[in-house]
Amino acid sequence: MLGTTQSAALVGVDAHPVQVEVNTGEAGELKFILVGLPDAAVKESQDRVFSALVNSGFRTPTTRTTINLAPGGLRKEGPAYDLPIALAILASMRKCEHAELDNFLIAGELSLSGKTRPVRGTLAMAMLAKKLGKRGLIVPTESADEAALVEGVAIYPVASLDEAVRFLNHEQIIQPLPTNQSSFFQTPPESRRIDFSEVKGQHAVRRAVEIAVSGGHNLMMIGSPGSGKSMIAKRIPTIMPQPQIDEFLEILSIQSAAGTTLSTENRYFQRPFRSPHHTISDVGLLGGGSIPGPGEISLAHNGVLFLDELPEFKRSALEVLRQPLEDGQVSISRSAGKITLPCNVMLICAMNPCPCGYTGDSSRECRCTVPQIQRYRSKISGPLLDRIDLHIEAPSLRIEELRKTQPGESSEIVRARCEAARAIQNERFSESELASDRCNARMSHSQIRTHCTINKEQGDLLQNAMEQLSLSARAYDRILKVARTIADLAGTDRIETPHLLEAIQYRSLDRNLFY
Repeated sequence: MLGTTQSAALVGVDAHPVQVEVNTGEAGELKFILVGLPDAAVKESQDRVFSALVNSGFRTPTTRTTINLAPGGLRKEGPAYDLPIALAILASMRKCEHAELDNFLIAGELSLSGKTRPVRGTLAMAMLAKKLGKRGLIVPTESADEAALVEGVAIYPVASLDEAVRFLNHEQIIQPLPTNQSSFFQTPPESRRIDFSEVKGQHAVRRAVEIAVSGGHNLMMIGSPGSGKSMIAKRIPTIMPQPQIDEFLEILSIQSAAGTTLSTENRYFQRPFRSPHHTISDVGLLGGGSIPGPGEISLAHNGVLFLDELPEFKRSALEVLRQPLEDGQVSISRSAGKITLPCNVMLICAMNPCPCGYTGDSSRECRCTVPQIQRYRSKISGPLLDRIDLHIEAPSLRIEELRKTQPGESSEIVRARCEAARAIQNERFSESELASDRCNARMSHSQIRTHCTINKEQGDLLQNAMEQLSLSARAYDRILKVARTIADLAGTDRIETPHLLEAIQYRSLDRNLFY
């Protein structure tokens, strides 16, 4: 007898339909055959499924049984096929309503007792169920919350195999989860909140950060150890505008595919902040694997990717960031297939001016030789530096500044100014489909010519700066983008000379520090 269910395979951050077919009552010796390009976790599902069936009070097939995961050319990975396989087996034995199964997309891991366990990627599966016109999605209770964010498809949480069977047989009523009650819309608790008011001094750095956030620009901070670079970087998400719903769904689709949303600690309505250790590999940073998946740059999509101690990262790992930073997406090709992942991030970098960290520090003596400093700085290539819009020095804090008890501007005040600048950009680039593209940092060449016009005097000033600092054509465009953001913060329609001068000063380190 044949039983079928509908499930999904996760490829990158997208879900693809998979049909689970189970045929029982075949002639031959008693054995169970699983086909359809399964990985080790899928192959092990046979043992989990049959133990779950027995412990849930169901009989197991007593004849040769073939389980097929179609299409056969699509690789299947993970334990998400446990529940659809179990239900397909029961359908083939006439223990489950076959007609009802066609109305649902099903995914879930089973424990040996028959209880369900959470699986990753249910947000993408909910989008697929909506696209296929399914009545709903049946998933474990712990994974249903994120899937409920997708409007237009009913999400039915089940705690066990037995509960799923009784629901499909109309023996139990399960209410679908309401979208507006998802836990993902909650704000972080007070104990986890940080604020920009906690930063002492560093007014120039705070100004550069505000400009970077207002326009979505990349930023590099250079300063001695203990100057507050990491502290400032961790507080950047607190002044970023709240994500729009479509931006938040993009964020969650990537987080869900990576499995990070399975932890309740990550279920907050906020932008991501990723800070990988400098020992990370190229694959860990960019993404990949035997079956390609998202890396740190994609996990930081619509948020912040913070690279602390930038020169300590492997040169190869840094260089692979060039194109993704420019395009806002990364393409990964492997034998298992090719995927394209979004990675529209704010890149925030921090580094010391030399190996010991005290070059130019008035309070500490630098112990590094000139060749050591040159080798240290040469780890960052010119092309990568070109893609970082703002460079700012973070000087060591004086004791007097540390002793001040009066707090600085709060994140709320700074965020209000950033949101006002972003509102101008949202209106300016309203024709862009993606909210993440409606910022100055994402301007195309034609948009730069339209929105970043300067007069002859300003053009001569910029030309002189380009020649003095030996800047590239890419740096020319980025100066204009930063100047446009400074003008937006000032609330002016045109780029004024002070805006252009301030934008130029954020490139002055190109030559003075690195060349």
